Amino acid sequence: MARLACTRLPGVALHLVQRGARAQAPADYLERLGVLAARHGCALHAYVLMGNHAHLLATPARAQAAAAFIEGLGGDFDATPVHARRYLLACMRYIELNPVRAGLARDPADYRWSSHRANALGEADPLLTPHALYFALGRGAAERCAAYRAGFEFAPTSASRSPPSAARRAR
Repeated sequence: MARLACTRLPGVALHLVQRGARAQAPADYLERLGVLAARHGCALHAYVLMGNHAHLLATPARAQAAAAFIEGLGGDFDATPVHARRYLLACMRYIELNPVRAGLARDPADYRWSSHRANALGEADPLLTPHALYFALGRGAAERCAAYRAGFEFAPTSASRSPPSAARRAR
């Protein structure tokens, strides 16, 4: 069950961690994710599917959108609002580096079930809606991707398993 108090903030990005209820194949889960995000008005900016959990960064358009989206996916959720604008891109990188930290890939681009190839390499991903802060990285797609990738040079890969400090869990 999600902590719903912090999911009622329209226009505020949420770092969602889902545990359990992800027994379906990854491709099926992503298809369902896309359907539910569209149905409930949640813009998905980043994601990664791990063996026993998933990380999502989404911005709900309406007050109840995130709660309905989470309920549709099922499982246990932790929802952390990302209020500080400067931490949104760091949160995206944290999400996409999960497979590297877990030893599932040497590079985030090598992991299939992640938004990294879209955000960092410009590959099409119909699930994603780029956040305004991502768009602000450059005038064109190549410039945005290069700027986003540059942030990975300073991102921790194994020393830290915690998201950015400004995106701490809302209790």
